[in-house]
Amino acid sequence: MSKHPVRRAERALPKVENDAVEVVEPTARANPFFSFRYSYTEVSASGGKARVKSRKARFEDGKLTSEAFEGELDRGAYEQMESQAQHHFLCQTALLMKSLSWLLPFSGRHRPDRD
Repeated sequence: MSKHPVRRAERALPKVENDAVEVVEPTARANPFFSFRYSYTEVSASGGKARVKSRKARFEDGKLTSEAFEGELDRGAYEQMESQAQHHFLCQTALLMKSLSWLLPFSGRHRPDRD
């Protein structure tokens, strides 16, 4: 027994004219209401060197621009950057936890006694 018991009738493909596509020319003045930026940076370390890869793309004033580069840097610079990133992350986490600490029943704040 076939998986598809009903068969569709064969149809001829429609003919397409060669100049059916209309090319739209860009306007003289670009749209200032639409723009975007994208950036990506990857830093990895192996051995005594660290590798950096970066890509950037942006669309502004009707123009798409893209940049990419790869490079190497000293392991000491990588470790300093890693330390700064960890410090920044820990400070942001501490700030978040401090703002939420009032929700915890065992927070260090003194509560007035309810008699």
